[in-house]
Amino acid sequence: MPTGKSDDLVVIAPLKPFTCADCGDTESDLLRLEDEAPHCLACADLGHLVFLPRGDTALTRRARKESSLSAIVLQWSRSRKRYERQGVLVEEAALQSAEEQCLADADVRARQRERAALRRVDEDADFQQRMAAAILRLFPSCPSDRAKEIAEHAGTRGSGRVGRSAAGRALDENAVTLAVVASARHLDTDYDLLLMSGIARQTARDQIRPALDAVLDRWRAEA
Repeated sequence: MPTGKSDDLVVIAPLKPFTCADCGDTESDLLRLEDEAPHCLACADLGHLVFLPRGDTALTRRARKESSLSAIVLQWSRSRKRYERQGVLVEEAALQSAEEQCLADADVRARQRERAALRRVDEDADFQQRMAAAILRLFPSCPSDRAKEIAEHAGTRGSGRVGRSAAGRALDENAVTLAVVASARHLDTDYDLLLMSGIARQTARDQIRPALDAVLDRWRAEA
């Protein structure tokens, strides 16, 4: 007879129909072996329990803790040649209590995620504001709206852009300059058009260098 832990009651989900040794029932989906004979759940005094499929570890743990009587459900795996757990049988009230506890936890986690998301929004807004200020210190004639746009683009969390690098987060002068250069290259020169026409990246950069330098020199000039 398959067993779980020493204190577990074990119920089998048979692969074939069976006949209860006590009542002769042939319709039950689960059986309990007693003295090597199959018994339906009703005859095994387990008929009042409800089935909880495996998959939710927290729900299963809580339901078994709340249930004064429980059993694990096993089924033979032909491919693996062993019994595998399918779920548990627990009292209905215990399952309901466990579900309520898990829902409460889910609500708490949802609120925690919401607070964390709001905190990240505030942190990102503060960082982007400080980055825009750093851009204007290095490029005082850069339009303020453009500096804000560059900071928001380069400082987007999870973007992998220079503003989210360690140097960018530290507002390193070189990282801030790289963010400005990238923006000017794409928006103030023909760089993207050259790339789309099939010109190699380095060749395109060389071609737009004078126009890019002109934009940067203009932005570096004191207002």
